[in-house]
Order: sequence, then C-alpha cells, then structure tokens
Amino acid sequence: MNESYKSEFIELRKWLKDRKFQDSNLVPARFPGTGRGLMSQTSLQEGQMIISLPESCLLTTDTVIQSYLGAYIAKWKPPPSPLLALCTFLVSEKHAGDRSLWKPYLEILPKAYTCPVCLEPEVVNLLPISLKAKAEEQRAHVQEFFASSRDFFSSLQPLFAEAVDSIFSYSALLWAWCTVNTRAVYLRPRQWECLSAEPDTCALAPYLDLLNHSPHVQVKAAFNEETHCYEIRTTSRWRKHEEVFICYGPHDNHRLFLEYGFVSGHNPHACVYVSREILVKYLPSTDKQMDKKISILKDHGYIENLTFGWDGPSWRLLTALKLLSLEAEKFTCWRKVLLGEVISDTNEKTSLDIAQKICCYFIEETTAMLQKVSRTKDEKEALINQLTLVESLWTEELKILRTSAKTLHSLQIALT
Repeated sequence: MNESYKSEFIELRKWLKDRKFQDSNLVPARFPGTGRGLMSQTSLQEGQMIISLPESCLLTTDTVIQSYLGAYIAKWKPPPSPLLALCTFLVSEKHAGDRSLWKPYLEILPKAYTCPVCLEPEVVNLLPISLKAKAEEQRAHVQEFFASSRDFFSSLQPLFAEAVDSIFSYSALLWAWCTVNTRAVYLRPRQWECLSAEPDTCALAPYLDLLNHSPHVQVKAAFNEETHCYEIRTTSRWRKHEEVFICYGPHDNHRLFLEYGFVSGHNPHACVYVSREILVKYLPSTDKQMDKKISILKDHGYIENLTFGWDGPSWRLLTALKLLSLEAEKFTCWRKVLLGEVISDTNEKTSLDIAQKICCYFIEETTAMLQKVSRTKDEKEALINQLTLVESLWTEELKILRTSAKTLHSLQIALT
C-alpha cells in the first residue's frame, strides 16, 4: 500500500528536496510481514543506484557541534562521546517540536522500539538464555549511559525554560539511543577535539533508513567522497512495485533482535546456540579427563559459538563433541580432532548420538517455551506485540532444530 500521500511523507520529501535530495526510484509503502518500507516505482537493474542522499541530509556529530549545543559540548569535561552528542541532539530537537528544523524527519521516526532493552522484564525472561543475558547487559549499559550523562544534561539548563530532568528523562534518552543504534549508517571515522576519542562513525540518514533488511540481498553502501552523498547500489533486480531491501549484515536472529528489534523469517544465518552446560549434559560424568578436555576446547576457542543451523550441527559443535567423546586411550589424538581428522567410527557415532540428544532436548525445551509464550499472550494482552516478536524467534529456532534433527538422523544412518 503506497503511503507517499500521507502528510508526514509529503513534508519529509519537501524537506529533503530543500536539501538537494531528488529520488524517483522509491516511495514509502506498507507491506505485509515487514511493515513500513520503500517500494520501487520502476524496475531496478543490478548495479543501479537506488538512493543517493546528500551530506546535507545526514545527521552527524558535525550537525550537533555546529548547532546551539556546540558551545556547551566544547566546554564540558571530560569530553562527551559522539553517541551522547547525537542522543542529546535528538532529545532536544524532539522536545522543540514545531520549532525543530529536523521536525519532518523526527515525525517519521518510530515512537517506540522493540529492542530487548525496551521490553518489559517478564518478556525478557521468555528469551533464550544467551540472548536474555545479552539483553540484561544491554539494559545495564543504557542505564549507566543515562546515569553518567545527567550532569552534562544539567549544564544545558540555560537552553530550556523547563527543567532539564523532565526533558532528558531515561525514557527520552532510551528512545534516542535506540534511534541511533537501530538506524545509523556507517561513515568514515571523524574526530572533533571537543568529543571523546570513541569511534565517531554514525550518521542518521533520513528516508534511506526506511529501507528494511533482508538476508537474501546484497547492496553496496558507502559515503562517496567525490559526490558528498551516501550512496546505495543494489546487486539485485527489483520489479516495479516490489519492496526494495538492503542487508544490515550476515546476522543471526539473536543479533537482529538485540540490535534492531526484529526477527528475520527464513534467515540463512539463524542458529540455535549450545551453551557449555548443555554441551556436557549427555556426556559420562565418570570421565576423569573431562576438565582437561574442556580446558583444551576453551584454549583453542571451541567453547563458544557452538550452534545448530539450517544445515544441521555446525562443524565447530561436532568437533567439540568429538573431542569430548574421546576415549581415555585416544585422548592423545585431540590435536587431530581439532584438525578435522577422523579418529574412529566409534568416536564419530558417539558424537552424533550426543548431538542428536542435545537437539531433541532443545526441541522439547523450545516447544515448552512456545506454549509458555502463548499462555502469556492470553494473560497479558497489553504486551501482545512484544510477545509476538519473542514467539517468532522461538518459532524460527524450532524449525532449525527439527531440520537439524533430520540431518543428524541421516548422518547416523550413514554410519551404520
């Protein structure tokens, strides 16, 4: 459904045109499954420029330093971070409302986000364990970011008639942090003396940031120093009236959820993570060499990122299980295992059997979590959107696990 007729998009296009942006390829539209995005007005060919956004449209730390905030940032010690500068500008401009020169852009930004840091605690508790831990780390990071910034916000009081505490609240800063974290594009590092030495590589790109993610496309995106525009070229073809996608990177669904607040269906990079505790769950507790084996895996980087994917158990997971399954008399062969050599048919079969048991355990746990999420949806209608997102994550993981179980069954048959 074409949405270019809506007042907020008409105002945005006028605002962009005043800043020398012209585009006839794409228009805002709403699509089933992905929501708001950009639709092709004509057929697009491979290698064609789909967007060229002038530097004057980008919101960067240059924008902030050259604004009314610049003098306050320059005198604040220690120097604020580039991220704090961008967030402060966003909150301040949003508060300005109709008086903001950036109002047309601010009007089309999401009013709320679905990153884990924004979810209710009872929803976070329904996430996979590894993602839940990262979500809690993310929340602690943003809370610390807010707490450490409050003195700087207080220094801005002369700019406002209202108390700065009411303007730069935690919810306001959280919104700004999510805006930058989910929507910024990468620019070459810049350095302002009045900002901290943290990498200054983020820019908000109005209109361009309406493009949704697909793991199945590739694009070339970068700032062109000659044209002074942020340019995106597609390596795919698009028919007229199709949604045009870009790729945020080869991210699994945990990363997409954590950083962007969504889950990608049929994501080829999606996987299910196996923790250290689950890794040894079905190994014999009488193995006196277990601690040494775990130590070897840890020393060689095989204790993390062990996964099940669409192709079955990852090579790393099977390698770890093969090493952990080594019989006492074969223990000296552990280096060969890490190099991918077959030690024995018994070792191969044992590792596959354990992988299958772990996979079946995950299928049971995932099915139980989906039932729990479903019950919670019935009880907490106000959280239906957040819970539906969590449900989609678990649903994708269950599909992966069932596919992995079939792959493992085939491998086990091949060994008999």
